Amino acid sequence: MSTDTHAPFDKKPGSPRGTGELIRLEQVTKRFGNHTVLDHLDFSVDAGKHVTLIGPSGSGKTTILRLLMTLLKPDEGTITVDGEQLFPAPEKQVREVRKKIGMVFQQFNLFPNMTVLRNITEAPVTVLGMSRDAAEERARELLEMVGLTDHVDKHPAQLSGGQQQRVAIARALAMRPQVLLLDEVTSALDPELVAGVLDVLRDIARSTDITMLCVTHEMNFARDISDQVLMFDQGRIIEAGAPEKIFSEPEHDRTREFLSAVL
Repeated sequence: MSTDTHAPFDKKPGSPRGTGELIRLEQVTKRFGNHTVLDHLDFSVDAGKHVTLIGPSGSGKTTILRLLMTLLKPDEGTITVDGEQLFPAPEKQVREVRKKIGMVFQQFNLFPNMTVLRNITEAPVTVLGMSRDAAEERARELLEMVGLTDHVDKHPAQLSGGQQQRVAIARALAMRPQVLLLDEVTSALDPELVAGVLDVLRDIARSTDITMLCVTHEMNFARDISDQVLMFDQGRIIEAGAPEKIFSEPEHDRTREFLSAVL
């Protein structure tokens, strides 16, 4: 990734996205008690691609994101990011690999005691060692991108849910991750606020080279931004393909059943 502090994220207009495999999960199993959430899962994501995970609640989609964020550890299997092992690996290596990954959660998870600007600059300064001036410059560029330039000095409680989620997106991008994980980012929003957040994410998908791994029930959004859609059921991928194929001509009965319920 570029280290140019004058650009909030990498842009490569006119160049093809993707430079080979960026994420790989091999034989990943995750259990909670006697319940197997992921069952010897294998899949990979190429750099610059946008992959959406769909399927019923409890099928393992969010667990994958939490494993990549190191919020959970797999019981079996390996996870590799950009050629470096995330699990199993020494703690120092886990911390370094983890810097390549950003996540936007359902519930925003902003620091309530910090201003919008401080929410975005805190991690680049403390984790990446950026100067405060450089971090603030990048933060202001990102806030312009998400349409919140007039809110830099406000605290999260002074913002709507949609505005808080856009701050959370800017905060994730401020770390200049190679991978952006999106976990049902509109599920906690009032319906009238959803479109604004999805428009921001569409713009990021279209104008940057960032790799995106998205869990969502917003099927029109998934159709718009995805290079590939993976249908999950009971901890396994039961169908995978381009969005036009999955949404228009699904092959698996379970996929058709799920889509008929959500579309």
